[in-house]
Amino acid sequence: MNEPASAWNPTAAGVLRLPSGRLVRGRALRQPLPDGPVPHFALYLLGRRPPQVDWEARWLRWPDFRLPTDREAATEALREAWSRAAKERVEIACGGGRGRTGTALACLAVLDGVPGGEAVDYVRTHYAAGAVETPWQRAFVRRFG
Repeated sequence: MNEPASAWNPTAAGVLRLPSGRLVRGRALRQPLPDGPVPHFALYLLGRRPPQVDWEARWLRWPDFRLPTDREAATEALREAWSRAAKERVEIACGGGRGRTGTALACLAVLDGVPGGEAVDYVRTHYAAGAVETPWQRAFVRRFG
């Protein structure tokens, strides 16, 4: 089960390569599951519990355009996702795949060594130009760590 993280196609849409080489797939849950391998671990960022999936998943209550309702749980979950991405396929997703997902991916970039003030730009360059949608999401990333 612990196939290398490189089992994600690093050139596929939605796959972010962190500076360490870790690969994490971001996606929109409102879109169909992409072709290819399924994640070993997924972190779903939604205002309500997501449907069951056939892989290990964790849910954070994170309303659209907002921040996680439990910041301590979010930090713990993001640290777990970052750690697991070293050896496993990790997916982070929200409804649209941009705001909450982009914010979480930017936090993973901070954990990976990108300065908090540069992490949003990193994710916008390497994942999606519209990632991290609100001023409070940007502030969350700057203070994350």
